[in-house]
Amino acid sequence: MKSKRHVRSISISNEARDRVLFEGDLGELEEVVFIEGSMLEVRGTNGVLRVELGQRETEKLMGQMSKTRA
Repeated sequence: MKSKRHVRSISISNEARDRVLFEGDLGELEEVVFIEGSMLEVRGTNGVLRVELGQRETEKLMGQMSKTRA
């Protein structure tokens, strides 16, 4: 994020599941790309979010989601 003003909350759990929650405002969407097929990068006016997600798995899930909404 470009500024901490755009971050709503950060939570790191001490539980066995080791959950992490990051909430914020990326602003206006500028670009969504896959980097080397394994990293989803979402760019907004307020920052960048990178998540390790496989491109094939993500596309499969998105296809399933669009079928259930139709």
